[in-house]
Amino acid sequence: MTATPAATTTTPAAKQHTVVDSPYGPLTLVATDGVLSALYMTDQRHRPPEETFGLPDPEPFGEVIRQLGEYFAGYRTAFDLLLNLAGTPFQRSVWEELLRIPYGETRTYGELAEELGKPGASRAVGLANGKNPVGIIVPCHRVIGASGSLTGYGGGLERKQRLLAFESGGTGEDGVQVLF
Repeated sequence: MTATPAATTTTPAAKQHTVVDSPYGPLTLVATDGVLSALYMTDQRHRPPEETFGLPDPEPFGEVIRQLGEYFAGYRTAFDLLLNLAGTPFQRSVWEELLRIPYGETRTYGELAEELGKPGASRAVGLANGKNPVGIIVPCHRVIGASGSLTGYGGGLERKQRLLAFESGGTGEDGVQVLF
């Protein structure tokens, strides 16, 4: 997966959004300057107001929708998309580390902190993880508590449990067929 730095211009960024169905409920995709910058679930913590998503326009999302469809159908285990992630340097380093967690595996907040060279920063890693603007694609659902518990998830613990079950070969999907 390729992630690009957020645009740093003095003119306002052009934003578009669209909503697609998924086995986990509707997903709102947001593009900034034509590049995916957010994927929000319904009732997601840290979801900004919808008026910040820009105009409805499915045009910039064809490849994102195709790859999400392949993921939900069980054919894709990694995404290959250009991303426009806006966050602090620390948040961006955490999100980059999330991209390194293989499909079907988990890491603890402490393990991520150690991989970042900041072994005492597990709480800060958790906060950055919670602010991930591109859930599922940047797999913050693959991070668990030190005891193996499913602690925190902006999309809700039930979704996190279902995503992890799906990726580990468990049922997770309740026989849902996704058509994109």
